[in-house]
Amino acid sequence: MRILSSFPWRRAAALFCACLVCTALWAEAAQGRLAEQVIRLHVLANSDSQADQALKLHVRDQVLEETQRLLAPAQDAAGAADLLRANLDGLTQTAQAAVAAWGYDYPVSVRLEETWFPTRQYQGAALPAGDYLALRVLIGAAAGHNWWCVVFPSLCLPAVSETAQPAAALTQENYALITEEDAGYTFRFHLVEWWEGLKHWLAEE
Repeated sequence: MRILSSFPWRRAAALFCACLVCTALWAEAAQGRLAEQVIRLHVLANSDSQADQALKLHVRDQVLEETQRLLAPAQDAAGAADLLRANLDGLTQTAQAAVAAWGYDYPVSVRLEETWFPTRQYQGAALPAGDYLALRVLIGAAAGHNWWCVVFPSLCLPAVSETAQPAAALTQENYALITEEDAGYTFRFHLVEWWEGLKHWLAEE
């Protein structure tokens, strides 16, 4: 009992808090470095009806086909962002034409803006929660389930069963982080997820 009572609990608690702060800061920096190298795609359906969800996927496919062509010459995320900004009107027309081709008259908005994303996991790839620059395609009321991917580098998954392919624009560390190839992936990823989720929660309060 004397040993327990003499144990420096306050020192241990202070050390634990210091470690927590350090890991939280690392998590913020890790997510920030990743966000600087990627551009997300966020497609929001008009509603959760079966028809609107199917339309969302059709619009997604048309927009992805166009962005793959547009971003082929891009060497980094900054260059890709410039190309997307310069072609927002054309991408809007592509999405609007895809909606009209299926007999709908929903308005479509295509934007390039900073957006907070929750943790998103695919088969073989995952992205931690946080703020990312995103190409957002809003269909109609944009009140239905949405669809995420990484439009630059091209890690978009046309179907959940497909796996991401290596992307030269990502550093080896960041590619290992999102594809779970890093041996310390589980621990480090959850630190990023926890910290970015906490920041987003505090910002909404």
